[in-house]
Amino acid sequence: MAHPADTYSLVADIGGTNTRVALAEGRKIIDSTIRRYRNSEFPGLESVLRRYIDDEGGVDPIAACVAVAGPVRDGRATMTNLDWTIDKDTLARATKAETVAILNDLQAQGHALGHIDPANIRTILPGPDSSQNAAKLVIGVGTGFNAAPVYDLEHGRIVTPSESGHANLPIRNEMELRLCQFVSTAHGFPAVEDVLSGRGLERVYAFLGREADDPRERSAQEIMTACADGSDTRAVEAAQLFTRILGTVCGNLSLIQLPFGGVYLAGGVARAFAPHLTQFGFGDAFRDKGRFAGFMSNFAVHVIEDDYAALTGSAAHLVALGR
Repeated sequence: MAHPADTYSLVADIGGTNTRVALAEGRKIIDSTIRRYRNSEFPGLESVLRRYIDDEGGVDPIAACVAVAGPVRDGRATMTNLDWTIDKDTLARATKAETVAILNDLQAQGHALGHIDPANIRTILPGPDSSQNAAKLVIGVGTGFNAAPVYDLEHGRIVTPSESGHANLPIRNEMELRLCQFVSTAHGFPAVEDVLSGRGLERVYAFLGREADDPRERSAQEIMTACADGSDTRAVEAAQLFTRILGTVCGNLSLIQLPFGGVYLAGGVARAFAPHLTQFGFGDAFRDKGRFAGFMSNFAVHVIEDDYAALTGSAAHLVALGR
């Protein structure tokens, strides 16, 4: 399909496994142009974007923004769970766009807030009304784990990056200590992401197998399926333990950032867990902060169920840049 030159923006969401690419008109993603590519089939982002441009009839975008699952510094991104390095020169060369930008994937999710269909926002814990400009917090749970605070200031929105998934995993009881030791034995440093991610759920399941002296392995997808249909009690136990730790970590991050405008969980694992969070004790763990337990009710918690929110956020960021 032929597109008019210098009309649309090209946006991409680069995860640990797949890259999603689309065209945008202003903040609106053109649904018919969304394509998904498996990263393992390409040597780097440039080849993915060139394939996309060919697939879209040689489209010539006026601007391009990519959201990357990894830290971004001085216009250069390093993937956390993928051996790709991305910089603005590469992005400009691949797309021939006049304006290019690179965001951390959680920054893109933050820029999407306010531009997502409310039907794609599921509330887990309600909270009090807040001002439109109140600070918010986006927490990503998927192939990895990360968080980004969102600030709406007089001169525009600021979404600050972090690498929260690589902080130490919190320990509340003896079982969680043994889980940390189990993760440390297999992977060295017991980080949040080692448990709160798709691979982390698999490790929790394996840990419970060792605890029961009945070791078994299942994929994250198999665990969630078994949890939903009740066919494996260990899958349910793994999901419950995962949920409690997720609640603890989200509560910790909320005390650090004070997101009176709400906490927003994003990512494939967060979406998969959304129907189970309430029944598995997320709220109790989130609010379990001693004398600050009541204070925690100031923070509503939602799940973003729009799989393309990072694309919308990338488009919104380009609009904010004047493109």
